Amino acid sequence: MEALIPVINKLQDVFNTVGADIIQLPQIVVVGTQSSGKSSVLESLVGRDILPRGTGIVTRRPLILQLVHIDADDRRKTSEENESKKNGRLYRGIDGEEWGKFLHTKNKIYTDFEEIRQEIEGETERISGNNKGISDEPIHLKIFSPHVVNLTLVDLPGITKVPVGDQPKDIEIQIRELILKYISNPNSIILAVTAANTDMATSEALKVAREVDPDGRRTLAVVTKLDLMDAGTDAMDILMGRVIPVKLGIIGVVNRSQLDINQKKSVADAIRDEYAFLQKKYPSLANRNGTKYLARTLNRLLMHHIRDCLPELKTRINVLAAQYQSLLNSYGEPVDDKSATLLQLITKFAAEYCHTIEGTAKYIETAELCGGARICYIFHETFGRTLESVDPLGGLSTIDVLTAIRNATGPRPALFVPEVSFELLVKRQVKRLEEPSLRCVELVHEEMQRIIQHCSNYSTQELLRFPKLHDAIVEVVTSLLRKRLPVTNEMVHNLVAIELAYINTKHPDFADACGLMNNNIEEQRRNRMRDLPSAVPRDKSLKGPGGQSLSPNEPPAPEGEVAKAAAGGAQSSSVSEQTDGGTGNWRGMLKKGEEGAAGDRAMPLNPLPASPQKGHAVNLLDVPVPVSRKLSAREQRDCEVIERLIKSYFLIVRKNIQDSVPKAVMHFLVNHVKDCLQSELVGQLYKTGLLDDLLTESEDMAQRRNEAADMLKALQKASQVIAEIRETHMW
Repeated sequence: MEALIPVINKLQDVFNTVGADIIQLPQIVVVGTQSSGKSSVLESLVGRDILPRGTGIVTRRPLILQLVHIDADDRRKTSEENESKKNGRLYRGIDGEEWGKFLHTKNKIYTDFEEIRQEIEGETERISGNNKGISDEPIHLKIFSPHVVNLTLVDLPGITKVPVGDQPKDIEIQIRELILKYISNPNSIILAVTAANTDMATSEALKVAREVDPDGRRTLAVVTKLDLMDAGTDAMDILMGRVIPVKLGIIGVVNRSQLDINQKKSVADAIRDEYAFLQKKYPSLANRNGTKYLARTLNRLLMHHIRDCLPELKTRINVLAAQYQSLLNSYGEPVDDKSATLLQLITKFAAEYCHTIEGTAKYIETAELCGGARICYIFHETFGRTLESVDPLGGLSTIDVLTAIRNATGPRPALFVPEVSFELLVKRQVKRLEEPSLRCVELVHEEMQRIIQHCSNYSTQELLRFPKLHDAIVEVVTSLLRKRLPVTNEMVHNLVAIELAYINTKHPDFADACGLMNNNIEEQRRNRMRDLPSAVPRDKSLKGPGGQSLSPNEPPAPEGEVAKAAAGGAQSSSVSEQTDGGTGNWRGMLKKGEEGAAGDRAMPLNPLPASPQKGHAVNLLDVPVPVSRKLSAREQRDCEVIERLIKSYFLIVRKNIQDSVPKAVMHFLVNHVKDCLQSELVGQLYKTGLLDDLLTESEDMAQRRNEAADMLKALQKASQVIAEIRETHMW
């Protein structure tokens, strides 16, 4: 299990090469307040002075420190860690038993640890500046030594409260967010550093650790500066966990003082003095405290933590590898044969466009109707319901029908309903079907336009590599649709015009309706005849206007009865009215007829103008036209006949239009575009002079392809590393 930490170091190196932080690897994050001794603890673990020292905030960038244990007799790097080219020759040996490497300096080897510290200071100022500001961009340092245990640690800026000097006013918030970013990683172990000469209950490190690890399962406390406690006090209760218990334990250490650092006291000497101090002050706890015990504990905790995290880590790596493989496939390979590539892309787009219409596309939309399904919805739901909502007699009043009947008869009174009035009115109603039919064409045209975008986004992602080709294809398809739109509109217009050109009153459905209606009218006439009063002899209806019998065998009848019959057989006429109205001449009959007609109206006609004044001429055109009145029985009957005929014929035409318009749209627009799309694209775009321009990739496509390829290689390599561990049964 000791080899697990080098495995994590390998994984860290793999992902460092691509500059990615997509995998949260197990590591130890050091957290503490400013000047609590975090850097001193790290230097004690390394055994060397490698970190910048001073007053105030010194650590201003995260430092990811990887400690790699090597055998004392091994002075060579492995093929991955100790080979570098310089001046054309290969260096394998290293002067000295310890060395370091920075990620940002590539393969440069540092054997002088003072130079490592200067590099950390210089790199910090390069990114964070010299105004005591901080940055979240980490510095990666790897230390190879026979005196260290395998560990991966992260040194973070110390928690501070008050800005100092040129520090930003929100420095406390910045540092807090940076710390939370690292300790929120569930695969990390939190090393909470607290000075012994402060109250443990006020530890900011433990407070922030509990925010992300309330159970304390991955928090280890370190108490520094045991030698600086007030006289007469000790840290026994703190180290025993009686003040604040920590599940992973509490370990006390003694750091070098600033005087020791100034006097160049080595870390090895400091560790010996630390051991002596613990034996003197805390003899019962000496073997469970100190820097060496801390290093062994961290190594053990990290190994067990890595063992627990590896299965989930392997799953995460495999998922990311599949995602990046898919992403790389979408970017496509670099174009070698431009002619073949262009033809392939055109053919694929045309096929996907047709498949989307037919409903056999690879990518099926689930959020909304698309393609052929939406066209079907337009035909049978939108267009069909719109036609059904059109009222056959909409916009047509009874007065309009009556006026049309009168206009069709001219100056002569009509014995029958004129057929011309029916044709005039039914054409007016059929014309109303043209607008929804043309709107149907427009909706289908819009959906054909939407299919272009659908194919570009989901079906042919390769087009995103070539924005000019994508724009050219969209332009060609849009132009083709634009050319077919007026042709389709003209055909739909002609369908309505065809219905208007010939009113087929011999249509089988219309003939059945007319026959049924005639039967109803005849039945109503018989009912009226049956309701005539029995006091009026049936033969008196045969009398002539002069009282003479129309039959040679009958005697003459009184003039009152003739006038009564001429007035339409009004049942309410009295004998006195018959006597007064019967003048025996045509004026009396006319007067009687006018009185009978006036009695049937709900609203009387406006009276005729009064007799003109002397010297004024009479203008017959000044007689007002009645606006609203009760129709006579015959007028009501004639209007009902026309309205029923219009409704019957309109329903026949609407059924024809509802069936023929979708067929016309499919033939002249949809199917024509499907059949001609590929040939149109090839004819417009497959030209030698356009190849280079159309197949020009976007500026960042090549860069993204390279980044995806590098990340995929890193993930595949990481997966191999974990697979090797599994083969050796390390977990």
